[in-house]
Amino acid sequence: MTDELPQFKYLDAKAIDDAELHTTPYDWAFVEQAIPAVHKDEVLTDAPEIPYRGSYAIPDLSFGERFKAVIEDLESPRFRQIVERKFDMDLSRYPTTIVMMGNTTGNYNEGYAHPDSKHKIVTIILGFSPEWPHDKGRLRVLRSDDRNDYEFEFPPEFGKMLMFRVNDHSWHGFLPQKGERKSLQFCWVDSKAYAASTYRRHRISAMVKSNPILRKILQYAPRGTTFKSKQGTPS
Repeated sequence: MTDELPQFKYLDAKAIDDAELHTTPYDWAFVEQAIPAVHKDEVLTDAPEIPYRGSYAIPDLSFGERFKAVIEDLESPRFRQIVERKFDMDLSRYPTTIVMMGNTTGNYNEGYAHPDSKHKIVTIILGFSPEWPHDKGRLRVLRSDDRNDYEFEFPPEFGKMLMFRVNDHSWHGFLPQKGERKSLQFCWVDSKAYAASTYRRHRISAMVKSNPILRKILQYAPRGTTFKSKQGTPS
């Protein structure tokens, strides 16, 4: 029983538990404030600094104790059971991965429409940007592989959470926008081998991005594929 498990340090269990499950165009739920706004300054003070575009593996980043406490909340049995109840599924046998995005450059190949890897079971997106005043760069729940065909969108601001069940049509993405776009992606995946490959891939990517010349080349490189993917046309 969830009530018998240790309480969260930062996540709001009731807000997450009460979030409505939508089934169109796939199974997803949005939490307006999964971390109460009162904790914003203290958590962001301890969040990792990410100087370049793209995502980085959490095990390879440096951060303080209060951000670490958020990670511990996400990895806890209490959070898993809330998500299991939301999607009516058992996640207990699946390992997890956590990566974090820090910045976007606004280039065409960022935010491309994709449904996530077939190895992912459930994806959680948690915003960490202090603010997001831009119209573009907001994560969209898509009805198709067109980034302009969306059911819902939200800014990657502190505490806002999207969760969805991954399948071959769980399309999502955002229109390119330059800015400090901090968001964390927490996933249950189908194997430890895939989890290890995820961290290895991001570790190699981080090494490439630390080189100015290679970083410039990578900035314009096509993005990887998942179930299937499409870059789409920015509006």
